[in-house]
Amino acid sequence: MTRARRALAIAAAALLGLATTGCGLQPLYDNGGHGVAAHGLAAVEVPAIPGKSGWLMRNALVDRLHAGGDASPLYRLDVTLDDKLEGLGLLSNNTVERERRTLRARYQLVDIASGRVLLDASTGWDAGLDVTSSEYATVAAENTALENLVQIVADHIVTRVSLQMRVEAHARQAGQP
Repeated sequence: MTRARRALAIAAAALLGLATTGCGLQPLYDNGGHGVAAHGLAAVEVPAIPGKSGWLMRNALVDRLHAGGDASPLYRLDVTLDDKLEGLGLLSNNTVERERRTLRARYQLVDIASGRVLLDASTGWDAGLDVTSSEYATVAAENTALENLVQIVADHIVTRVSLQMRVEAHARQAGQP
């Protein structure tokens, strides 16, 4: 990159920074691990979720929610999963050539003290995988797909819960219930 281009890129970034300061955009994790979102997330408990996918999901959520430390639970995150594995692409000998694994989550963020549901949402993702002649390889691919889907869906849930924590914090500051 030439000096002129580098200087132009820096100037453009500075102008963009100045242009967005008045628009009200704020970083979600303002003040890092000491910010509103991090403290709110650390106060979320996740009850057990049934099944293998539930066990994986709970672990992924707890890892993300409590990354900034632990706090007394103020909120509960109830999660219901729908994990489906369906065969696609039948061959002439009636064997499945391809599968799709779908993981959907419906979740509610509940204020433990009042029992009020602060957030009721759902998210999901799917992955395709090849069915091979090796049953072991197919099962391994199905498990890997589930593990990857859990990570993606957990990220979606935590992002949405983080946004809700931000809304709740602003409501408390404004004196709203």
